[in-house]
Amino acid sequence: MQTNHSALLTLHLSVIVFGGTALFSKLIALSALDITVYRTGIAFAVLLFILTLQSKPRLLKRKKDYLTAIMLGSIVGLHWVTYFASMQMAGVAVGIIAFFTYPVMTVFLEPLFTRTRLKIRDLFSAFLVLFGIYLLVPEASLGNQVTLGILTGIGSGALFATRNLLQKKYFSQYSGPQTMLYQTLVACLMLVCFVDTPLTEVPERDLWLLLLAGSVFTALPHALFASSLRYLSATTVGLISCLQPLYGTLLAFILLQEDISFTTLIGGILVVSAACFETWSITRKSK
Repeated sequence: MQTNHSALLTLHLSVIVFGGTALFSKLIALSALDITVYRTGIAFAVLLFILTLQSKPRLLKRKKDYLTAIMLGSIVGLHWVTYFASMQMAGVAVGIIAFFTYPVMTVFLEPLFTRTRLKIRDLFSAFLVLFGIYLLVPEASLGNQVTLGILTGIGSGALFATRNLLQKKYFSQYSGPQTMLYQTLVACLMLVCFVDTPLTEVPERDLWLLLLAGSVFTALPHALFASSLRYLSATTVGLISCLQPLYGTLLAFILLQEDISFTTLIGGILVVSAACFETWSITRKSK
């Protein structure tokens, strides 16, 4: 059985892989919706293969759980579309930072779901993260497209925070791969009718990138991430996941030549510090 310590390791691994996911918004020459549809379709196939190979359960235990899966999958689908759209409009660094307002949203929303009191520790970490995210935003000209991208990223963060809380409350009895199996399927089926570029017209290079995005960068990290939600609070998961903007920004700088300012580096240090503090707090509590 997974413990808090192993759940933390699982979470950190998923965040490292998540850091590279944002790059596909620029590397694949398709719309955000098309990327989401093909990515989720591939991820579903990979997860189904893994569960079948391991002889793990694929069906849900109760009929009402299928309605929950549809709800969660719909939210995830909208989250992924707005996630990629944000980065296509505002750039990888700005888009991923705008999305990462979700840990702050989670801190204030979680007590409404769990009927627990808001902790001063989490408030401190949340505001530290918020300030770090503010500093991470590159010094760029905020035209209409960038502004729209930032707003879209914040909306994506709100959807992600909501999904995490609902999943922990109503769907935590299922494993990470089984959870994401249904969410990727629902997201794909919900959006497939709106695809602009048919699969037969997708360039070969983009097909290989979609396979990579749907397998290594979707099926694996989301399954690990969903698994960690079973043992850690959504607040802890959200705050630790703030390592992702740092990874994404650095990868965008290395692979896409996006500029990184001094304030971006300082903001990254604040974000990582908050994540490390939250990790230390949950580890000490479990001893």
